Amino acid sequence: MRFVLVHAQVYPHGSTDALPFATMGSGSLNAMAVFEAGYKDNMTKEEAMSLVCRSIESGIYNDLGSGSNVDLCVITKDGTDYLRNYKFLQHKTYQRVHPVVYTKGTAPIIKERIKLLKNVVVTEGDSMDMS
Repeated sequence: MRFVLVHAQVYPHGSTDALPFATMGSGSLNAMAVFEAGYKDNMTKEEAMSLVCRSIESGIYNDLGSGSNVDLCVITKDGTDYLRNYKFLQHKTYQRVHPVVYTKGTAPIIKERIKLLKNVVVTEGDSMDMS
């Protein structure tokens, strides 16, 4: 099987390019670097999936807005295959216990001041419009 990435890019101002690959989004510069280093013509499907996965990983690891897992969408003449959670990268290394219980004396009280509120007037306004 021959697998070639082909993408026609349409820019916001209307011009177009025919490219062998393109990247978009906040991690696109990192992904583009991986594509430029690893792309070759006539890749197999598995090679192309690996390249796309590595490029998304680069975006995830080097951009705070790129999420934490790799989703792939493989489009062939036989149909479309959505591979959700193809690879999950950001595993937590700890388990948080809820609720957090601190033992007495964990945070010492340095100064305590209690102020009684006197002559507090509560006024009601118009009700909030919820429509």
